Amino acid sequence: MIKSMTGYGRGEACGAGKRVTVEAKAVNHRYSEVMVRLPKSYMGLEDLIKRIFLQKVSRGRIDVFVNFEADGEETSQVKVDKQLAVRYYKSLKDLAQEMDLTFDLAVSHLMSLPEVITLAEPEEDIEEVARVVEGAAQRALDGLMSMRMQEGNSLAEDLFLRLTFLRQRIKAVEDRAPYVAAEHMERMRERLKELLGQVPVDEQRLTTEIALFADRTNITEELVRLDSHLEQFQRALRSQEPVGRKLDFLVQEMNREVNTIGSKSNDLDISRHVVDLKSELEKIREQVQNVE
Repeated sequence: MIKSMTGYGRGEACGAGKRVTVEAKAVNHRYSEVMVRLPKSYMGLEDLIKRIFLQKVSRGRIDVFVNFEADGEETSQVKVDKQLAVRYYKSLKDLAQEMDLTFDLAVSHLMSLPEVITLAEPEEDIEEVARVVEGAAQRALDGLMSMRMQEGNSLAEDLFLRLTFLRQRIKAVEDRAPYVAAEHMERMRERLKELLGQVPVDEQRLTTEIALFADRTNITEELVRLDSHLEQFQRALRSQEPVGRKLDFLVQEMNREVNTIGSKSNDLDISRHVVDLKSELEKIREQVQNVE
């Protein structure tokens, strides 16, 4: 069944001292595009994340947001540069003596001086981090695809109903078409009688004119092609493959046939059905823009 291009998925995974959260949001797009938002220190994982999503997504723009948090106890280490602290201490003590000031330096003040205390992050196993990110990204992708399938099912149900409406209107056009030429002939005969009075009507000439009229207004080919497009559209809705572009093309072709029927028909009832068909095709076209 068809899939929607819109959806959302979220995944989490823990490991390498990290809790990784991946969120993915998908919207309509003519092509497939994945945009990844990562902290600068992990930009090397961007291609990995893109590959994961592009394995399953053939159309649509996907924005992926990746967040890293410490998992469990803090692993950072506090380091004190004792030699630097001693140099600070001696320099400040010498300065106090030269300026004849009371030397009073608390340890807390000494520790607040630049570079005396530093926070050292442990070296990361980037391969392990990549495995954690991959797991979180895969879960986000699974959630995204599940939502796209659910929305695709809803789209398909709506489109099947609209196809039923189209078939009803097309059937009405087919039922009406055979009577158009005969009724036109009758109207012409009545007009000629009004104009000519008692003068006999040239039946052969009238028959020729009606034949020409019937040929100009014949919509059999358009109706046959329209029925073929509807069948293809219906089969595509049941396909497991991405069919968004195909559906869009078929809607354009159906619009073309309906417009031709409208321009060829010289009948009020058919014209009304054509208006209904064009209106419904526009609604179908809007829905098809959401299909992968």
